[in-house]
Amino acid sequence: MSFEKIFPKAVKFISLRPRSQKEILAYLTKKSSNQKIRDKAFQGLTNLGLIDDQAFVHWWVDQRNTFRPKGKRALMMELRQKGIDRDLGETIVNQEVDEKKLAKSLILKKKKFWEKLPLEKQKEKLAGFLARRGFSWATIEALLDENRQME
Repeated sequence: MSFEKIFPKAVKFISLRPRSQKEILAYLTKKSSNQKIRDKAFQGLTNLGLIDDQAFVHWWVDQRNTFRPKGKRALMMELRQKGIDRDLGETIVNQEVDEKKLAKSLILKKKKFWEKLPLEKQKEKLAGFLARRGFSWATIEALLDENRQME
């Protein structure tokens, strides 16, 4: 595929939602086998300011916090899969994610499903749910202690 065809497609790909460098490179590789065309398209996207991993991480974390909250561990794993540098991901995640607050909001949504269960079973469900969402054990223990004090 020529540069004139691949570049507008790449711009459209990025316009749907922010993308990481790794995602863009994978897309360009899928669309063209010619390394020079891919490099030229990538450079053109960079010159237009369409490739920005830091902006992507901010967007990703905000989307996760809003629509499908996850703990720091899970967020970091997702960002690593997207090709984000560990230091950049950790810096932004640590700034923008309040695990305890997110976990509390998740518990409030799920609590009604567990309220008829025995107390020990509720705690088991709570811990498992939060662990699957990537919350740290320290956060889970703190919330279990808070729930224990409210009994």
